[in-house]
Amino acid sequence: MIRAGFQWMFLILGTVIGAGYASGRELWQFFGHESVLAIGLFSLLFSFCCYVIMSMSFEEKSIHYRPVLERLIGSKLTVPFDLLIILYLFSTTVVMLAGGGATLHAFRVPYWIGVLIIVMLLVVLFFWDVEGMISMNAFVIPLLVMLLLFVLFLFMRDHIQQFPLDFQHQKNWPSAFTFTALNILPLVAVLSAVGNQIRNKGEILIASIGSGVILGGISILYNQSLISIANEIILYEIPLFAILKHYPYFWVLIMSVLLWIAIYTTAASGVFGIITRFRKHVHIPLWLMSMILLLFMVPLTTFGFSTLIAVLYPIYGILNLYVLAAILLQPFMNRSRDLQ
Repeated sequence: MIRAGFQWMFLILGTVIGAGYASGRELWQFFGHESVLAIGLFSLLFSFCCYVIMSMSFEEKSIHYRPVLERLIGSKLTVPFDLLIILYLFSTTVVMLAGGGATLHAFRVPYWIGVLIIVMLLVVLFFWDVEGMISMNAFVIPLLVMLLLFVLFLFMRDHIQQFPLDFQHQKNWPSAFTFTALNILPLVAVLSAVGNQIRNKGEILIASIGSGVILGGISILYNQSLISIANEIILYEIPLFAILKHYPYFWVLIMSVLLWIAIYTTAASGVFGIITRFRKHVHIPLWLMSMILLLFMVPLTTFGFSTLIAVLYPIYGILNLYVLAAILLQPFMNRSRDLQ
């Protein structure tokens, strides 16, 4: 039970710790000053959402997100939400492929070679079906988390005098809801695909509580580190590099690899969510489904996605908040059904 619980915990962390989170950009955008309460609240909300999604997946014995989505928002809204989730996973994965190519380009690897490398590694991952995704996260995510924590502890040790915690001013607490909502769609897509492999509620408790505590802890350390260099962040596209500027170039290289790994895990989650959605309708191996899907995606990495994202992301924001509200209300809905 404990081992399986940790497997699901790493799957959750791999879904959430993408390039945006690992780079510090998402945390700085949503939190920043007066956010200790917000991050604590996010940790609780996140654990609760993971528990609800995994419990529903376990009860449905689901292999994709459609049954869980239907229970959350009802059959009438499932079709449009289903299409939007597919579009969300597709577009974010294309952006990750482009990001993977651009990251390797910094190491003098040609852009298209970089894109093909991440595509090949994604296809190879699904040779082992769902187990490939689970095993990859169980290996990669602890490494990613430990590297990130090591850098943050190193920075905190050298700048301990710049880490004030003011618990009296916490006006940013509503950000807990928007930041939790940001991560809802990929969580629903990925966790619903493993419902048939969850054995008991103990695994769900370990995974949901563990992931919430780890994410909350990293977020507090990361956010406080960014606050201490707030005046310098504006000069950096990637806030993490502002933290690393006083350290040897070796650490910049290491953390660039970390960011690439985060891009890879995010892309893997997107592909996983889409191919498991259609596996009952398309009777071919997951690796072949992933290869066909990725071949469609590769040409799209050449387009500028600023217009597409400007149109889609506000829709995704509304969609995320709606699904978050449905998850938070789920226990009350279940109780009202029981009373009837």
